[in-house]
Amino acid sequence: MNPSIIGLASDHAGYPLKEFIKTLLDRDGKSYTDFGTCSTAACNYAEYGHLLADAVTKGRVSLGIAVCGTGNGINMTVNKHAGIRSALCWNKEIARLARAHNDANLLALPGRFLSLLETEQIVEVFLTTPFEGGRHLARIGLIENIE
Repeated sequence: MNPSIIGLASDHAGYPLKEFIKTLLDRDGKSYTDFGTCSTAACNYAEYGHLLADAVTKGRVSLGIAVCGTGNGINMTVNKHAGIRSALCWNKEIARLARAHNDANLLALPGRFLSLLETEQIVEVFLTTPFEGGRHLARIGLIENIE
Protein backbone atom coordinates (compact mmCIF):
# COMPACT_ATOMS: atom_id res chain seq x y z
CA MET A 1 0.00 0.00 0.00
CA ASN A 2 1.21 3.48 -0.82
CA PRO A 3 0.18 5.55 2.20
CA SER A 4 1.04 8.82 0.55
CA ILE A 5 -1.27 8.72 -2.48
CA ILE A 6 -5.04 9.26 -2.51
CA GLY A 7 -7.00 7.97 -5.50
CA LEU A 8 -9.80 10.06 -6.99
CA ALA A 9 -12.60 9.26 -9.45
CA SER A 10 -15.87 10.80 -10.55
CA ASP A 11 -18.44 10.94 -13.27
CA HIS A 12 -19.60 14.16 -14.93
CA ALA A 13 -21.93 15.06 -12.04
CA GLY A 14 -19.16 14.57 -9.50
CA TYR A 15 -16.44 16.26 -11.53
CA PRO A 16 -16.77 19.78 -10.04
CA LEU A 17 -16.59 18.43 -6.48
CA LYS A 18 -13.66 16.16 -7.37
CA GLU A 19 -11.82 19.20 -8.70
CA PHE A 20 -12.52 21.02 -5.43
CA ILE A 21 -11.16 18.04 -3.47
CA LYS A 22 -7.97 18.26 -5.54
CA THR A 23 -7.51 21.86 -4.35
CA LEU A 24 -7.86 20.66 -0.74
CA LEU A 25 -5.27 17.93 -1.27
CA ASP A 26 -2.93 20.37 -3.01
CA ARG A 27 -3.32 22.84 -0.15
CA ASP A 28 -2.44 20.13 2.37
CA GLY A 29 0.49 18.82 0.33
CA LYS A 30 -1.12 15.42 -0.25
CA SER A 31 -0.35 13.42 -3.37
CA TYR A 32 -3.16 12.00 -5.45
CA THR A 33 -3.89 10.14 -8.66
CA ASP A 34 -6.95 11.20 -10.63
CA PHE A 35 -8.56 8.28 -12.48
CA GLY A 36 -11.06 10.53 -14.27
CA THR A 37 -13.36 11.81 -15.58
CA CYS A 38 -11.80 15.01 -16.80
CA SER A 39 -14.85 17.13 -17.64
CA THR A 40 -18.58 17.61 -17.13
CA ALA A 41 -19.33 15.77 -20.40
CA ALA A 42 -21.76 12.90 -19.77
CA CYS A 43 -20.01 9.62 -18.93
CA ASN A 44 -20.50 6.40 -16.98
CA TYR A 45 -19.45 6.44 -13.32
CA ALA A 46 -18.67 2.72 -13.38
CA GLU A 47 -15.73 3.14 -15.78
CA TYR A 48 -13.91 5.45 -13.39
CA GLY A 49 -15.06 3.72 -10.22
CA HIS A 50 -13.58 0.41 -11.39
CA LEU A 51 -10.23 2.07 -12.14
CA LEU A 52 -10.12 3.60 -8.66
CA ALA A 53 -11.20 0.44 -6.83
CA ASP A 54 -8.60 -1.59 -8.71
CA ALA A 55 -5.88 0.87 -7.67
CA VAL A 56 -6.95 0.65 -4.01
CA THR A 57 -7.06 -3.16 -3.99
CA LYS A 58 -3.67 -3.41 -5.70
CA GLY A 59 -2.08 -0.91 -3.30
CA ARG A 60 -1.26 1.72 -5.92
CA VAL A 61 -3.14 4.22 -3.73
CA SER A 62 -3.83 4.03 -0.01
CA LEU A 63 -7.37 5.40 0.11
CA GLY A 64 -9.88 6.48 -2.50
CA ILE A 65 -12.47 9.19 -2.91
CA ALA A 66 -15.24 8.69 -5.47
CA VAL A 67 -17.93 11.18 -6.45
CA CYS A 68 -21.06 10.94 -8.57
CA GLY A 69 -24.33 12.85 -8.46
CA THR A 70 -25.90 10.91 -5.58
CA GLY A 71 -22.82 8.94 -4.56
CA ASN A 72 -24.89 5.77 -4.84
CA GLY A 73 -23.90 4.53 -8.29
CA ILE A 74 -20.17 4.92 -7.86
CA ASN A 75 -20.39 3.50 -4.33
CA MET A 76 -22.20 0.39 -5.59
CA THR A 77 -19.61 0.02 -8.34
CA VAL A 78 -16.51 0.18 -6.16
CA ASN A 79 -18.03 -2.11 -3.54
CA LYS A 80 -18.19 -4.89 -6.15
CA HIS A 81 -14.40 -5.24 -5.75
CA ALA A 82 -13.16 -7.69 -3.13
CA GLY A 83 -11.36 -5.83 -0.38
CA ILE A 84 -13.11 -2.51 -0.94
CA ARG A 85 -15.07 -1.08 1.95
CA SER A 86 -16.57 2.06 0.50
CA ALA A 87 -18.79 4.28 2.61
CA LEU A 88 -21.27 6.78 1.21
CA CYS A 89 -20.87 9.75 3.53
CA TRP A 90 -22.92 12.91 3.67
CA ASN A 91 -21.56 14.39 6.91
CA LYS A 92 -18.35 14.30 8.92
CA GLU A 93 -19.70 12.03 11.68
CA ILE A 94 -20.63 9.32 9.17
CA ALA A 95 -17.12 9.68 7.68
CA ARG A 96 -15.52 9.38 11.13
CA LEU A 97 -17.46 6.25 11.98
CA ALA A 98 -16.81 4.73 8.55
CA ARG A 99 -13.07 4.94 9.20
CA ALA A 100 -13.08 4.24 12.96
CA HIS A 101 -15.55 1.33 12.98
CA ASN A 102 -15.56 -0.01 9.41
CA ASP A 103 -12.00 0.70 8.28
CA ALA A 104 -13.47 2.17 5.10
CA ASN A 105 -10.80 2.45 2.44
CA LEU A 106 -12.90 4.39 -0.01
CA LEU A 107 -15.11 7.43 0.51
CA ALA A 108 -18.11 7.95 -1.79
CA LEU A 109 -19.65 11.41 -1.94
CA PRO A 110 -22.94 12.74 -3.35
CA GLY A 111 -21.62 15.53 -5.55
CA ARG A 112 -24.95 17.21 -6.14
CA PHE A 113 -25.89 17.39 -2.47
CA LEU A 114 -22.87 18.68 -0.52
CA SER A 115 -21.62 22.20 0.02
CA LEU A 116 -17.91 22.90 -0.32
CA LEU A 117 -17.63 23.34 3.45
CA GLU A 118 -19.34 19.99 4.11
CA THR A 119 -17.07 18.34 1.57
CA GLU A 120 -13.96 19.84 3.15
CA GLN A 121 -15.01 18.60 6.60
CA ILE A 122 -15.89 15.10 5.39
CA VAL A 123 -12.65 14.66 3.44
CA GLU A 124 -10.54 15.97 6.35
CA VAL A 125 -12.18 13.59 8.82
CA PHE A 126 -12.01 10.62 6.46
CA LEU A 127 -8.31 11.11 5.76
CA THR A 128 -7.29 11.66 9.39
CA THR A 129 -9.42 9.22 11.38
CA PRO A 130 -7.65 5.96 12.28
CA PHE A 131 -9.34 2.56 12.44
CA GLU A 132 -10.08 1.64 16.07
CA GLY A 133 -9.61 -2.11 15.57
CA GLY A 134 -10.65 -4.13 18.61
CA ARG A 135 -14.22 -5.35 18.48
CA HIS A 136 -14.58 -3.99 14.95
CA LEU A 137 -11.96 -6.35 13.48
CA ALA A 138 -14.16 -9.45 13.68
CA ARG A 139 -17.10 -7.57 12.16
CA ILE A 140 -15.02 -6.44 9.21
CA GLY A 141 -13.82 -10.00 8.74
CA LEU A 142 -17.41 -11.07 8.21
CA ILE A 143 -18.07 -8.62 5.39
CA GLU A 144 -16.61 -10.83 2.67
CA ASN A 145 -17.58 -14.11 4.33
CA ILE A 146 -20.27 -15.05 1.81
CA GLU A 147 -21.32 -18.43 0.51
